[in-house]
Amino acid sequence: MRLLVVAIGRLKNGPERDLAARYRERAVALGKGLGVTACDLAEIPESRARRGADRIAEEAAAILALVPADAAVIACDERGRSDWPSERIADKIGAWRDAGRSTLVLVIGGADGLHETVRGRADHILAFGAATLPHGLVRVLALEQVYRALTILAGHPYHRGDPEA
Repeated sequence: MRLLVVAIGRLKNGPERDLAARYRERAVALGKGLGVTACDLAEIPESRARRGADRIAEEAAAILALVPADAAVIACDERGRSDWPSERIADKIGAWRDAGRSTLVLVIGGADGLHETVRGRADHILAFGAATLPHGLVRVLALEQVYRALTILAGHPYHRGDPEA
């Protein structure tokens, strides 16, 4: 399975970009032994359309053009579910991998959010809480959760989980 993060906008040089790159590199290194062949990043330029509805429609077309037909898709969206613990994310990624899904795509929308066509294509819509977060921070959180999920699948001690479980 290939991992692909599709994000609207480009991160400028700085701590968010550095941290996102660090988690991506860790995911690539750990993923090799788990049947995860890559952790790629596709940055799509923000739409320059005047109306918000037109911007998210243009961005949705660009996002969906990068999603393989058999891919599993997790869309990061503030309107998504925030009740999936890291173990559940790991279980889903492992199940999609074991089912032969070619790619897991994590989608991070632009400033105006995600179009309903992207949300409709998603296998899961994930929220990192109820607050609206900056895109750079969402990218770091998404890549950290990918890395954490891989450590869980590998039985690596990075994720300590619930000691009572």
